[in-house]
Amino acid sequence: MSATFSNLDDFRAALAAAPVVDAKAMGEAEERNGQLTKPPGALGRLEDMAIWYAGWRGNPRPSIEAPQVIVFAGNHGVTAQGVSAFPAEVTEQMVLNFQHGGAAINQLSKSAGASLDVIALSLETPTADFTQEAAMDDAGFLAAVQTGWDAVNPESDLLVVGEMGIGNTTSAAAIANALFGGEAEDWVGRGTGVDDAGLVNKARVVREGVALHGAGDGVDILQRLGGRELAAMAGAIARARSLRIPVIMDGFICTAAAATLAKAQDGALDHVIAGHVSAEAAHGAVLAQLGKEPMLSLGMRLGEGSGGALAINILKSAVACHSGMATFAEAGVSEG
Repeated sequence: MSATFSNLDDFRAALAAAPVVDAKAMGEAEERNGQLTKPPGALGRLEDMAIWYAGWRGNPRPSIEAPQVIVFAGNHGVTAQGVSAFPAEVTEQMVLNFQHGGAAINQLSKSAGASLDVIALSLETPTADFTQEAAMDDAGFLAAVQTGWDAVNPESDLLVVGEMGIGNTTSAAAIANALFGGEAEDWVGRGTGVDDAGLVNKARVVREGVALHGAGDGVDILQRLGGRELAAMAGAIARARSLRIPVIMDGFICTAAAATLAKAQDGALDHVIAGHVSAEAAHGAVLAQLGKEPMLSLGMRLGEGSGGALAINILKSAVACHSGMATFAEAGVSEG
């Protein structure tokens, strides 16, 4: 189903109407897994991942042939509060680097056999400073969500979304604080590398933003404390669900954006698996709140969708084993 969002409730309705996992395909995948030429459970979490993937694709013996990576870029008005070690111009410079093939995400997407799309969202016009007003008005927020929704290729069979946006770890920390409570200090990290004084300042900014905008459901919080690239990631994750395309989640910023969907609609992230846990301090805490166990833990903190893209090959391997291995009967091997 395609959709056009004329108001926030249209987006909420799309979340509520999303399809659920194909229980029949999942059951058949579980049955197949029990017949493969290996001791039960010998492939550990790879077995669970393959069964999960099969359920969402509606195919008990699936394959991954067309993964898609989308990187969304946006600029944040809250950078006026001095929350980043880098100037906002770096966002546009990095977008050019993505487009020229020079970033980590280009290499990781290529090695995973994934297509890569890079979408910049009004970089010349940062969002509003959320310590003063909502980051986006209704129209701006819906336009960003729509951009993400429309960016998903219906022919893809796996999605990773990533981001680039100076200031967006502050936005993600504010969202996490608004969604899950606690103190601002629980959620802020060094992001691009701010010093101790910068960390104190980030906590102040998050505290002020949450005090002003922390009420409401996940959609409200994303609009008021997020950025265009976070809204676009949420839109793309929601669109993937409507198409039964599984999603590998990236790092802290992607996870914070995704968490707003889970807050707005129970089960909204059932089609999502965590690619990795990053070195950004609060990422593990958000994953724990969502009940998501990461596939990888490699100390990464780059963003760009890099951790999610790296995990594509893990999921590909899981699915290849599930679908390509012989059963005991096919191989003529005696079961123990």
